[in-house]
Amino acid sequence: MDSYSLPYTFSQRAQQLTSSTIREILKVTERPEVISFAGGLPAPGGFPVEEIKAAFDRVLSENGKSALQYGPTEGYTPLRQWVAEDFKRRGADVSPEEVLIVSGSQQALDMLGKLFVDPGSKVLVEAPSYLGALQSFSLFEPAYASVPTDDGGLIPEAITDELAAGARFLYALPNFQNPTGVSLDLARRQKLVERCAALQLPIVEDDPYGELRYAGEPLPGLLELGRKVGATIVRLGTFSKVLAPGLRLGYIVAPRPIIAKLVQIKQATDLHTSTVSQMAVYETIKSGFLDKHLPAVRELYKRQCGYMLDAMEEHFPNTVSWNRPEGGMFIWVTLPEHIDGTQLLARAIERNVAFVPGAPFYAGQGKTNTLRLSFVTVSEERIREGIAILGELLREG
Repeated sequence: MDSYSLPYTFSQRAQQLTSSTIREILKVTERPEVISFAGGLPAPGGFPVEEIKAAFDRVLSENGKSALQYGPTEGYTPLRQWVAEDFKRRGADVSPEEVLIVSGSQQALDMLGKLFVDPGSKVLVEAPSYLGALQSFSLFEPAYASVPTDDGGLIPEAITDELAAGARFLYALPNFQNPTGVSLDLARRQKLVERCAALQLPIVEDDPYGELRYAGEPLPGLLELGRKVGATIVRLGTFSKVLAPGLRLGYIVAPRPIIAKLVQIKQATDLHTSTVSQMAVYETIKSGFLDKHLPAVRELYKRQCGYMLDAMEEHFPNTVSWNRPEGGMFIWVTLPEHIDGTQLLARAIERNVAFVPGAPFYAGQGKTNTLRLSFVTVSEERIREGIAILGELLREG
């Protein structure tokens, strides 16, 4: 049956949906012979399986009936309090009433699209930006405006009065950005929050990777800096990268009027996030577990990143350039202008190597001579093998 004779009609929104480029590539990577640098998946070796299992056991043994019951839309109060206290330690005076627990930060993106975006609304995004955010916001038909970037990330001075006029918010990832792996330095962070405060432009600060720094010094987040200058910052966080993504647990920190409206949206979306998962995560982290757990995860990622960087130095031609991330999961590669990343991917898959071309990460016309490599889920041997194959393909042109 073709689409013109279906006995039902999809909404215009649904008809405009397209599949995620990364998810489509991941279908290919299910083959065991494929060396995949495509998925932005955390390393399973960093999942604290025994600790989480013990936490679920304690929760279900001691508070099983409460854990399996409906809960408040705002989230499990002790977990919200933990998030607020964590931000206070970082220098941002956050109250539990400014914290909303969500079912992964991807849900947060969907809810913020519902909150802020009407058809034709201007939304500022980095160029390039996180593909999952672009997909999520696109459901609500924004008019994207790209903020220029360079090797240091987003350029605050590029947010002119004209560019910001009428924009609902700026979406930014200041730490180990997906896809580029770049972090904003302190001077740019300060300029960014000051500029957006002056323009009364809210910033959606997405920070899934900030705890995964393995080089350099930690920097204050936009939330901490923004609150000192009167900027409106909506901060997204997740437990996916510090514990495990299968928990589907994240949070939003924002001014109370924004949280109040997001609570109404969440009530209409899924009532509340899994009570038992929230209680188990709190049980896991309440006594400082992350301080003991994360150093080993950071060291694992540092080693993996080093393996890939060493292999690229050895095998990639000098016409190719890339960044050297200080944290996170990604390396951004710039190819000679005549090489198209999508066409290179097709050739690489024939050799059982996968990555993500760079073009889909742009809201507008993307740079086709770019690609993203993820290193955290691949063994040293397979990293070296896969990078050697890519090097051969790049030398062929």
